[in-house]
Amino acid sequence: MRSRPLLSVFPALTGLLPKAALPVVADRESAQGGIGAPAKTACDWKADLPQERYRVLFAEGTEFAHSSPLNSEKREGTFICAACHQPLFASSRKYNSGSGWPSFWEALPGAVAFKTDYKLLMPRTEYHCSRCGGHQGHVFKDGPQPSGERYCNNGLALLFIPRGEPLPTPR
Repeated sequence: MRSRPLLSVFPALTGLLPKAALPVVADRESAQGGIGAPAKTACDWKADLPQERYRVLFAEGTEFAHSSPLNSEKREGTFICAACHQPLFASSRKYNSGSGWPSFWEALPGAVAFKTDYKLLMPRTEYHCSRCGGHQGHVFKDGPQPSGERYCNNGLALLFIPRGEPLPTPR
């Protein structure tokens, strides 16, 4: 009898769990080919971004908790994707979750795409910039009202543009 490693059957077992009520991007390639996606390859992004930003955005890394200056950003403005500059979050949707990462209770309409992540064995909902596919973080169901969601974002995946300053040209 041939045995299967536990990890190979785990995704099938999670079908017993309730699915997130969010749209899911089926795979990494789909996330990178979103509507309006820039025609950039991984090599292009690697050349355009500092190494740590690239690791978080396109190798789906995570920065250390409490390491981002954006945790304490309280000005009015817009949080944009650090890769392609698409607006992702309004500052009015940011809150202090105590998690150590910038947190938001709602993304801008159409700004992010979702997929299920099994890296920690239990399924989590991962989200990416819907334009370039850059990994932003994970969304959890423990946020404040009115959404009840917590978009837990890597600070390295974001740039903050204060209100009154022009948004950078998308790239």
